[in-house]
Parts: sequence; structure tokens; C-alpha cells
Amino acid sequence: MKIDDRFSERAARKWGGLMRGWSALKIAYTVSEREHWISAVGGMLGILIVFWVSNFLLGTHAAVLIATSMGSSAVLLFAAPHGAMSQPWSVFGGHMVSALAGVASQQWLGYEPILAASMAVALSIALMYPLRCLHPPGGATALTAVVGGETVHALGYGFVVMPVLINTVIILIVAVAYNYPFSWRRYPQVWWRMAVMSESLTEDVDHTDEKCMIPHSDLVYALSQIDTFIDISEEDLQKIYALALGHHELVAETEPLLDPALEAVG
Repeated sequence: MKIDDRFSERAARKWGGLMRGWSALKIAYTVSEREHWISAVGGMLGILIVFWVSNFLLGTHAAVLIATSMGSSAVLLFAAPHGAMSQPWSVFGGHMVSALAGVASQQWLGYEPILAASMAVALSIALMYPLRCLHPPGGATALTAVVGGETVHALGYGFVVMPVLINTVIILIVAVAYNYPFSWRRYPQVWWRMAVMSESLTEDVDHTDEKCMIPHSDLVYALSQIDTFIDISEEDLQKIYALALGHHELVAETEPLLDPALEAVG
């Protein structure tokens, strides 16, 4: 009986460890169901318009390849509009330099498609970093220039303008127009330096504004110590810190009122 109990306990601990490990693999985010649907509808509209344009310019086969690249951008633009990788320069610059890298690789190394495709992605990353326009879907754009087939290859460097430039501009216009009515979606973020906070937290956050603002130099230092790209803006870091501090102080003020010992004394 004791052996069975020990076995069951070990199995339970192992199962619990596996579940915790699985949970750690998932992205930690907390958004409402409303936000899920807003993101989904925005992505649908963005890709629908991009696909129509690509289909009109290049035909169905090439349109599928281009839409694949822009589909990745749509996830960032409509599901994570505050991210640094979702901002207009990241989207525009990322697709442009990646398209150039892809066409150049195809023309220089077209006789070795695998090498050309690998070089296209490598060049796109190498160019996006110094230009400060890191945008993951750019890698797909670079690959499209290499593996897109004769229709894409025939365009040469014209591929950068039509359809990549046109589709990038289109999806950016859709993203700006679609996100604008939603006050909590500050896109592009440079237009919305200060987030609109809920009335219930305004006073709590306002009276802590001065002490919760982290100096820019300190944020830059902290990020440099991590030494990897983190897709969050300085404004959002400040807001997260302010809200967390305001909530902490609110809880600290109310907790004594809920203390059973104090209630007994009262």
C-alpha cells in the first residue's frame, strides 16, 4: 500500500512538473475576448485588400506567395499594434530591404536556389538591424523573391515596387485606419505618446507619475544588459510600471481594512 502511495505521489509530481513546463512554453498575455475578435477582423480586412491587389497585379499564384508574407505582417499589425516590430518604419523598411536582399540573392546566386534563399534571409536580417527596421515577415518577403517562380523572377528589382511596396503601403493604411477608432490601440505609437487610462485608475496613476517615471538612460542601460531584442516600447514599459505601482499602492491601502484582526478590534 505504501509503495502504491509513493508511486502515485511521484507520478503526480512528475505530471505537475510537465504541466508547469508546458505552461511556461506558452506566451504569457492577458487580453479580453473582445480584443481577440478585433484583431481577427482587422487581419481579415488587411489581407483581403492586399490579396485583391496582388491578384490583380501578378495573378493568383504569385498573389498567394505575396499574401503569405503580408499575412505575417497582419498578425503583428492587428494583434500586437504596440510592438516595436509592428511600427510603420519596421514594416515598411523591413519589407523593402528584405525584397532588395531577396532579388539580389536570386540574381547573384540563382543557379543555387538553396544557397540563394539562405543568403536572402541572412542579408535581410543583416540590413534590418542597422536600419532599425526589424520585421520578421521581411524574411518571408526575401524568400518569395527567390522561390516565387518565373513570374516573380521576371519582375527583377521591379518586385520591390510592385507588388511589395504597394502591398506594404496598403496594409499600413488599413492598420492605421482600422486601429484609430479604438482608443487603447495606439497605432502608430508615435501619434499616441500617452495612453488613455481608465477613469477608475486615473487618480491612482496620476499621483504616482513623478516617482514611477524611469529615466530613459536607465531603461536603455537595462535593455543593453539583456543584449537581445525585446519587442516593447519605452512608453509601454512606463505604463506597465505605473499601473503596477498604482495597483500595489491601492491594495496596500485596502488590505488593512480587510484584516480580520482589525475587524475584531473594531
